[in-house]
Amino acid sequence: MDCTKCDREAVMHAAYSGTYLCEAHLFESVERRVRHRVREDDMLPADATPEDPETWVIGLSGGKDSVVLTDIIHETFEEDPRVELVALTIHEGIEGYRDASLDACEELADDRDIPHEVVTYSEEFDVQMDDVAEDDPLDMAPCAYCGVFRRDALARYAEELDADKLLTGHNLDDEAETALMNIFEGNVEQVAKHFDASLGPFDERREKEDMIPRAKPLRDVPEKEVALYAQLRELPVHMAECPHSSEAFRGEIQDLLLSLEEDHPGTRHSIMAGYEELASLAADEYGGDEDEQPVGSCEECGAPTARDRCRKCALLDAVNAV
Repeated sequence: MDCTKCDREAVMHAAYSGTYLCEAHLFESVERRVRHRVREDDMLPADATPEDPETWVIGLSGGKDSVVLTDIIHETFEEDPRVELVALTIHEGIEGYRDASLDACEELADDRDIPHEVVTYSEEFDVQMDDVAEDDPLDMAPCAYCGVFRRDALARYAEELDADKLLTGHNLDDEAETALMNIFEGNVEQVAKHFDASLGPFDERREKEDMIPRAKPLRDVPEKEVALYAQLRELPVHMAECPHSSEAFRGEIQDLLLSLEEDHPGTRHSIMAGYEELASLAADEYGGDEDEQPVGSCEECGAPTARDRCRKCALLDAVNAV
C-alpha cells in the first residue's frame, strides 16, 4: 500500500485517521504531534532567554517512550539556547533489567551530548526493588511501591537540578488507560487532579502546588507509533518488560482498550477528549474549594503531602520493618 501523502511504500496504517504513512511521513507525524503539544501546553514561556534559559529534566528509563521523547525534544531544541535538557534515570535495583536499560540511556545521552544523572533506590531509600518485591510487607503489587518511590525520586532530583519542567514519556495509550481506570474506580478526585496536572499554564500549576510541573509531550501519540518510530530510527531502546510488572487491573484495561480501538478506531482519542472535559468539570467541584485540604510538607522528608507523612515514607517504614 502506498503512503497517503506520497507514492512511497507505507510502513503503517493509522486506522483512526484512515491514513497510510511511509517512513518519512511517520517520522513527520510523530514529531509534529510532540511539537504541537509543546506549543499547546505553553511549555516554553515567552520570557525565556539564552541568559535565563528553561531547564527541562526528562525522565529517561531506556524504554521506547522515554527514548523517543528525549530524541525528539533534543532534535527540536538542540539549537535553541532558551532550553537546556538534562536526562534523569532512576535505577530501582532490579537485577539484569535496569542495568540493560541504563546502557541504552547512556548511549543515547552520550550520542546527543545530553547531561545524564542516575539516581538509585539503594542510595536514596536504602532499598532494592528485588527485595521489596520478594518481601512485600503490605501484600501489594510491586508496582505500587515502585511507582511511589519513582515519583518521589524524579520530583526531588528535578528540584535539585533546578528544573522548570519535568518531562515524562507517557503516550496516548498510557493516558487513556489511566483515564478508564479512574472512571471505572469512581475516582472523581483523581480525575480533578488530572485537570490540574495536565491542563492550564505551567506557572499557575507550580504556584498552586509548589512542585515542578510535569509535561507529557507524547500523550497524543499511540504506543505502536512510538515503538515503530524507535525501531525505524534505530534508537537505542531496551524493550524488555520489568520482571516485577504485575498491574493486573491496568493489564485488563489495556486489553479492553486495544479491543475497542481495533473495533472502533479513534476510541483512545475520544476517551481523552471526553476525559479532559470531564476533568475540567470535576476540578470545578473538587479543586479550588475553600474546604480542600491544603498541601503541606511531610514531617519526615519535607515532600509535599496533604498528610502528616507522605506515602513514600509510610511505605519505607513498612519495608524496613520486615
